[in-house]
Amino acid sequence: METSGSTATLTVSSSPFSEELWEAVQPTFTAILDHPFITGLVDGTLPHDTFRHFVVQDSHYLRDYARALALCAAKSPSEDHVRAFAHDAVNAVATEQEMHSEFMFQLGGSAEEAEKLPVTPTTRAYTSYLLATVYGGSFLDALAAVLPCYVIYARMGETLLAKSSPDPLYAQWIAAYADPTFQKVVRRVVDLIDRTGADSTPRQRAVALEHFVTTARYEWMFWDAAWRQESWPV
Repeated sequence: METSGSTATLTVSSSPFSEELWEAVQPTFTAILDHPFITGLVDGTLPHDTFRHFVVQDSHYLRDYARALALCAAKSPSEDHVRAFAHDAVNAVATEQEMHSEFMFQLGGSAEEAEKLPVTPTTRAYTSYLLATVYGGSFLDALAAVLPCYVIYARMGETLLAKSSPDPLYAQWIAAYADPTFQKVVRRVVDLIDRTGADSTPRQRAVALEHFVTTARYEWMFWDAAWRQESWPV
């Protein structure tokens, strides 16, 4: 997913399905904004070793997220969407290689070091659910499963940008997701799930909504795991 330049505002489509999806995760999104990881990010009190834990796990996550996006490309009904999701998949890997490498350097580590660190339980659970849903479900299921990572980060970027952070590292992270190019990508995926949902049955939309709510919850769990610096218990 691309990030560069100044800011823009994400406007979720007025389609009833996208409104239904976002309404269903409002409590989760509020819990994310209120989580001590995010509040510490904004006020600059988040310890760098906690953010480092997040960056390492996000690097692991993005590799599997790129695979999920590639599967969305394979299931896409049109060539335009095939190209768009394939581009997003490539860009997810590029983000891992570029932005995360820069963060690791600023935190006194390296991308090579991060790659060698273990995938923690929440990261493994999230990506396993994501890949299983995208592999085994419909195109609508696949869209619903990958969408929270798009839309929650976009909403966070536009919500947190005015506050930013006194820590330049965290300010850089916030600005990346408020970026207009990223916001444009998110609008494209939201518009696509609106159109796909409109052509689906109520039952199909209900199943997709469950996937959307589940991966949105995993987003909260991901930040909570970083806050706790989660590791395997045995």
